[in-house]
Amino acid sequence: MGKQLEVKKSPLQRAKMTIGVLVLIIISACSRVDGEMNRVERASDGSPIQVVTTIGMISDIVQEVGGTEVVVTGLMGPGVDPHLYKASQGDMKRLEDAEVIFYGGLHLEGKMTEILEKLENKKLTVAVSKDIDRAVLRSGKDAGGSQYDPHIWFDVKHWISATETIYDALVQYDPTNAEQYKKNAETYISKLTELDAEVKDRILEIPENDRILVTAHDAFGYFGEAYGMKVMGLQGISTASEYGSKDVSKLRDFLVENKIKAVFVESSIPTKSMEAVIAGAKEKGHSVNIGGELYSDSMGEPGSDADTYIEMVRHNVNTIVDALK
Repeated sequence: MGKQLEVKKSPLQRAKMTIGVLVLIIISACSRVDGEMNRVERASDGSPIQVVTTIGMISDIVQEVGGTEVVVTGLMGPGVDPHLYKASQGDMKRLEDAEVIFYGGLHLEGKMTEILEKLENKKLTVAVSKDIDRAVLRSGKDAGGSQYDPHIWFDVKHWISATETIYDALVQYDPTNAEQYKKNAETYISKLTELDAEVKDRILEIPENDRILVTAHDAFGYFGEAYGMKVMGLQGISTASEYGSKDVSKLRDFLVENKIKAVFVESSIPTKSMEAVIAGAKEKGHSVNIGGELYSDSMGEPGSDADTYIEMVRHNVNTIVDALK
């Protein structure tokens, strides 16, 4: 073969080639990003999606909607307070290895919030509260930096919204199994709708003047608004906010003046705080009982009567109604 002639390219031609190369680079980069967000382009072996969640209530939704297509790893187990939780090295490895991450948002995860928000730029990382209309959220002025109260699961309707958000994210990541996710989500939402009606009916068993819920921290505000109860907490929305002697005295006086017969402790908060309030009321001549233990920021141990979200809500409602009616 003869020697090929070298053709000189004009500045315009060289510029067009440069632009073409840049376009290819951008397309390639976009494909990589899409691949990170879409399981179809990342894996074809049919293995389940590796999902990491923060609190147990979110883990429960993901398992219900994802079914056999997901493996869920929860970072915060029973009795863990998400407001104060600090990620361990093991947690960071789990987050790094996850394909999809779900968290509460609204600063529920306290010190982990910044880590989770940064991960949104690396992989599909979703705050399950993101689609709830901010106009219906409670103020979170004392919630450690949040504008809103993050305890949305105490209004079952908000948790239905969280379920829809998780469903949308799983379909986005794994459209191949969209029909299965839809079926699972519809089944679960039907159960939640029944639960919402059940809670409303049970609260009506408490005499109207006795529908006052006093707890260790202000986690039940959405519950009170949704189901017609006045709610008082010794600590604020976040347990990161310290309570003092004035808070104890104020709540003690409220119990005495309103003749409250029962208060409630929480599974993720030491009981000594409420014991101090009860002792103070007793000194004032008013006897107050501990009506039972409620699950606020975490579910119960596996095998307990509160080891799923639905059972946790039922446990709380039964405990409240039995103590106050």
